[in-house]
Amino acid sequence: MALLARVGAGIGLGLGLGAGAGAAGIGWFYSSLLLDTSERPQYPERVLTADGATVTLAATRLTAQPGTWGLRWNGPEGRPDVGGGLAVLGPVTAMRPGAVVRTVRSGPIPPPGTAAVLDAGPYDPDPGARGLPFDEVAVPGPLGHCPAWLVPATGDTWVVLVHGRGGSRREALRVLPALHERGYPALVVTYRNDEGAPPSPDGYYHLGDTEWEDIEAAVRFAGERGARRVVLFGWSMGAAIIAAMLDRSPEASAVAAVVWDAPLVDWRATLRQQAGNRRLPPVLTHVAMAMTSRRIGIDFDRFDLLLCPPSHRPPTLVVHSTEDTAVPVAPSRALVAAAPALGWPMRYLEVPGVEHTGSWNADPAAYEQAVTSFLSDVL
Repeated sequence: MALLARVGAGIGLGLGLGAGAGAAGIGWFYSSLLLDTSERPQYPERVLTADGATVTLAATRLTAQPGTWGLRWNGPEGRPDVGGGLAVLGPVTAMRPGAVVRTVRSGPIPPPGTAAVLDAGPYDPDPGARGLPFDEVAVPGPLGHCPAWLVPATGDTWVVLVHGRGGSRREALRVLPALHERGYPALVVTYRNDEGAPPSPDGYYHLGDTEWEDIEAAVRFAGERGARRVVLFGWSMGAAIIAAMLDRSPEASAVAAVVWDAPLVDWRATLRQQAGNRRLPPVLTHVAMAMTSRRIGIDFDRFDLLLCPPSHRPPTLVVHSTEDTAVPVAPSRALVAAAPALGWPMRYLEVPGVEHTGSWNADPAAYEQAVTSFLSDVL
């Protein structure tokens, strides 16, 4: 979830204003970044050398992460279709001063000097990239039809997969083969403001406060096509969307289990961490939160799941990485610790050494085993 990636660029401008106007200006800027639905891809990493077997990247905290990752780059003038590409990188094989060497498992080889990004989603463009049959379907929602991938399987318990803020359906491609192998039909959905989906009336993200209606429509869609039960699987803000659906929708009774990866279970804690990452003073963080609440009508209290758990609380697997700088791990730990008192069956997996939504990447086999064994146990 690429929250507030550009806030630093606007801080100097905001601080140049008068005290009151400056606080309001920074609050508005911060709020606008949070609600902005236009994502501008960034390529912070640098390819130093590459051959057919390895790629050497400039050493950063991100390029040194363990596991399996995508390396994505654009061609000239930002065109991925001309000179751009996506390679699947394996583990780090060597580290030298200022450089990290990783294996190239598949895909094209970027030329030296290429600006790139280490991508948690190493597969493109659809389930066919994982060797899976699928259909493009349209889920009728309250604002119009939302495109989805339907990966058929033999069972009658469907998994509905919900990406995070600024993400896409590609997020789900990592786990689809493991779900398919165990007979779970998968519906990989979009929601308002996604590419191909209807825009929200005001053009803003609503941080789960309205997007849940599109997930409600997806659960209804699955039921109309034979799903006896549904599992909801969400990443990052996808968890906040799912939590709102579990609390507000009559369709929630069909949800038999939930899997959350790097879940956003407390918006205020997440926004405080994001602001702290960029050295935004706490007082301005509060201004920005208040402005966001006023602009889209969200009640952040409803998105603190420790204080306001959803009315329907099916068995839930929570996976979170310790090095997550986008969505803090502490609220996940607190929610899991409080789960017995909340009457909420929960299982927890904490993964060291990787960033936001990178738990699968750290160890795909262990992650998939945790997910599938959880589903087998609770279903």
